[in-house]
Amino acid sequence: MTIEQQVKNLVEEKISDRPDLFLVDVKMHVNGKLIVLVDGDQGIGIADCAAISRHVGFHLEENNVIEQAYNLEVSSPGIDYPLKSVRQYQKNIGRNLHLKLTDGSQKEGKLIAADDEGILIEEKITVKGKKATFAETKLPYTQINEATVLISFK
Repeated sequence: MTIEQQVKNLVEEKISDRPDLFLVDVKMHVNGKLIVLVDGDQGIGIADCAAISRHVGFHLEENNVIEQAYNLEVSSPGIDYPLKSVRQYQKNIGRNLHLKLTDGSQKEGKLIAADDEGILIEEKITVKGKKATFAETKLPYTQINEATVLISFK
């Protein structure tokens, strides 16, 4: 079992009694930095991140999982971090997304819905000399390489 999988198991164990929290990603970098990203339906607080960090760190040390020195970082994914899970998409319904698709094209639109198979976005269609219109587009996750939330300062 990889280090990442062991850490995923430890995080899932720690948050099993918190249905509002969910694991987003775990990455072990070659420089010894172990990053754990956890989010919640209503966000995640520092106390939750600290509790997860203590739990994971304790068990990694107890079982001597990582032999070299490492730095464990537990946080929520930033607003610029790509969406990875259905729950993240659902949390961001109503927000605008920038999508990079597998065919190399890009789309932007308001996230209308998300389910286990894909998302529904509302795209603004502009044709020179005509009034902009809106169209709904269904995209399966298999067509999405990367999705990020667009930040609006309006």
